[in-house]
Amino acid sequence: PNEEGAKERLETSPRHGEYVDVPLAEGKSIRAYVVYPEVKDKAPVVIVIHEIFGLSDWIKSVTDELAADGFIAIAPDFLSGRGPDGGATESFAGRDELTQAVRAISADDVDAILNATRAYATKLPAATDKFGVIGFCWGGAQSFRYAGTQPELGAAVIYYGTSPSDASVYEKITAP
Repeated sequence: PNEEGAKERLETSPRHGEYVDVPLAEGKSIRAYVVYPEVKDKAPVVIVIHEIFGLSDWIKSVTDELAADGFIAIAPDFLSGRGPDGGATESFAGRDELTQAVRAISADDVDAILNATRAYATKLPAATDKFGVIGFCWGGAQSFRYAGTQPELGAAVIYYGTSPSDASVYEKITAP
């Protein structure tokens, strides 16, 4: 669905979606939205990297759509703990604040969050150890960059994100 239809999709989805806390280093955690497919066998994991507007209903609906396709889909909120009073995406007053906060997230922090999300999701009882990433805009750029830093990545999908400026990244990409 488009942005306007995302909330309705989430409210009417037959799949189970929930917020979870993904442990990070030093006793910290990040909030993520996970949706489980309606399948009897174990499922591969897809990490959904949100756009510059944070973990929106639209990103959550994409997560639900991926679960409908048979994946355990998990969307970490990269703004967890970065908002007013330690909040996440929903704690920001508007899109300008959201975009500024997302732009301030370092590549090292992105990798730490993605690696922690992978570790969490692939250990779920319903998951296989196979995983991929998909990203949109800012998330697309992170998906592309992560493909060059995570050799165990099974696949990376980039939707209108920029490519890495460091040409050496391309040589390190092994995932389709």
